[in-house]
Amino acid sequence: MSKTLNNQTVEWNRINWHKLEVAVYKLQKRIFRASLRGDTKAVRRLQKTLMRSWSGKALSVRKVTQDNQGKKTAGVDGIKSLTPKARLTLVLSLNINKKVSATRRVWIPKSDGSKRPLGIPTMHDRATQALTKLALEPEWEAKFEPNSYGFRPGRSAHDAIGAIFNSIKQANKYVLDADISKCFDKINHKELLKKINTFPTMRRLIKAWLKSGVMDDGQFFETNEGTPQGGVISPILANIACQQEDC
Repeated sequence: MSKTLNNQTVEWNRINWHKLEVAVYKLQKRIFRASLRGDTKAVRRLQKTLMRSWSGKALSVRKVTQDNQGKKTAGVDGIKSLTPKARLTLVLSLNINKKVSATRRVWIPKSDGSKRPLGIPTMHDRATQALTKLALEPEWEAKFEPNSYGFRPGRSAHDAIGAIFNSIKQANKYVLDADISKCFDKINHKELLKKINTFPTMRRLIKAWLKSGVMDDGQFFETNEGTPQGGVISPILANIACQQEDC
């Protein structure tokens, strides 16, 4: 892959995405297996390899610029709807050591008349979060409870409904329907980072996103707790925070 800006549109459209997906999947599978057997050293080494890889970076950029629903929503930098040329430029410039920007707060109306805040990171931060998630997710998929279904790859609400049905079809049981109030908004940063217990670069990145603050109608607000809904990495961070007895 040429690192010049010439013919980048053609180069982006010629990427063999299946080959990249296979390469990332193989690394993720190795991370998952290492996590299962408790080999933390191997997990960290493989995560670093994935985050440095061309395949991981390219897939992360494609996810946030083409696949995700919010691909046309700008962060505080105003960047959105990237062209193929701009996507490839972003891959080549993706730097996990770049300073994190504040998120842009957008208010989404709810059915009860209230509003839900979404935090929209910049395109660079979104791509970096997607890359970090690729490395972090397989480690924690090996640790999550088998009967949890929210925000997990290959699982959906239909799977949860099926699990409930199989659990209650042989005998009368109660099903508790509950909603954790402001789950994303009240996550303790210090405890979450302690629980993730990852290598310094990833820890610094996650902490920076948690502490990045939000811009709301031109005014900056600090974020001392919670993780912004709207961030690519927020769902897995919420799942980690709620793992086992901590939720």
